[in-house]
Amino acid sequence: MSHTLTIALSKGRIYKETLPLLAHAGIVPKDDPETSRKLILDTNHDDVKLVIIRASDVPTYVEYGAADLGVAGKDVLMEHGGEGLYEPLDLKIARCKLMVAGPVAGGEPVGRMKIATKFVNSTRRYYASLGQQVEIIKLYGSMELAPLVGLADRIVDLVDTGNTLRANGLEPMEHIAEISSRLVVNKASMKMKHQRMRAFIDQIAEAVEKR
Repeated sequence: MSHTLTIALSKGRIYKETLPLLAHAGIVPKDDPETSRKLILDTNHDDVKLVIIRASDVPTYVEYGAADLGVAGKDVLMEHGGEGLYEPLDLKIARCKLMVAGPVAGGEPVGRMKIATKFVNSTRRYYASLGQQVEIIKLYGSMELAPLVGLADRIVDLVDTGNTLRANGLEPMEHIAEISSRLVVNKASMKMKHQRMRAFIDQIAEAVEKR
């Protein structure tokens, strides 16, 4: 298996938007993860495999060498820490913003602000940089509900069009980071398979430029 290139991807938007970049590098999967139950997909190259995992697990698989490369959102990398990875390329896909949002005309909360989010580390760093102590409540989904039912004063979440916020009486308030998907690389693989990895990274970089 040492000569095999394993690429970690997550289902959905990132997978769909990565496919044309892989195609430019001559890599086409034989199965569709939406219809196949396989978690390891074969490609038109016997020595290139795609592993389909949760978006939040991509950095872990790559850092520990279960995958040589992966595609992960900057939001996931900010949460993970990403110290054990190289991040050679911004793929400029799956773009959105990490933002603080709250009720329209909600005013300033009294006492220590409660923030609901799944981006606990990024939120803590952001408020620390402002010198603010906040209470962070970890949620896994439906963030918009938290301020509506009094669980939190604000939320920190990914915002694309902002339609979901508006539909729930919320508005974006503060911009934390621009988010897009990045190519991440295992450090040991980069040494052991340098030529192969370098060629792949260059082809993906070229595809990003041409988009």
